[in-house]
Amino acid sequence: MSSPWIIKSFKHNGSLHRMWLENWRVPESALVPEHAAEGMTVLVNSHTPIVEGDGTERISRVPGVSFFIPRRWYNIVALIEENGIRYYCNVASPPYVSGTTLTYIDYDLDVILLPDGTRQVVDVQEYETHSRLYRYSDDVKEKVAAGLAELTARMDAGSTPFDDETVRRYYDWWKADQKRGAP
Repeated sequence: MSSPWIIKSFKHNGSLHRMWLENWRVPESALVPEHAAEGMTVLVNSHTPIVEGDGTERISRVPGVSFFIPRRWYNIVALIEENGIRYYCNVASPPYVSGTTLTYIDYDLDVILLPDGTRQVVDVQEYETHSRLYRYSDDVKEKVAAGLAELTARMDAGSTPFDDETVRRYYDWWKADQKRGAP
């Protein structure tokens, strides 16, 4: 079994936003062709310890499959819940990987796609507040807007990785891998 990865989310000013401490990378050989072609990093977790920027800790409530795409200003987390898969998407800087740590800057705007197909853009006020507080450059604002537009277009088209079957496949791979690694 591979070593767990850490996902670290920062704010624009460099402060820690949140860390997910135990995530397992789906090997390239197990990725669906569309994900491999985009160079996605796919990480799976279940009941992982989470550390907030203020130091408080908690455990995630549901399994998640996270999709990080090089050069894209968003990432996608598929949350496997009792009533279906909820996609929680962060408008964020492209991911940066160093060893088994993946980092990105969270730009507050989130898009939630519910199992029934309903979509919500949330945290707009938080984005506007941080844009002023952290003095987002025009370039960053343009990249955030373009990332949001590309993300919602991907959702509208039903493009990868918005595919419940593949999400479940990755989660099942992880569960089988955990059993193989158990003593």
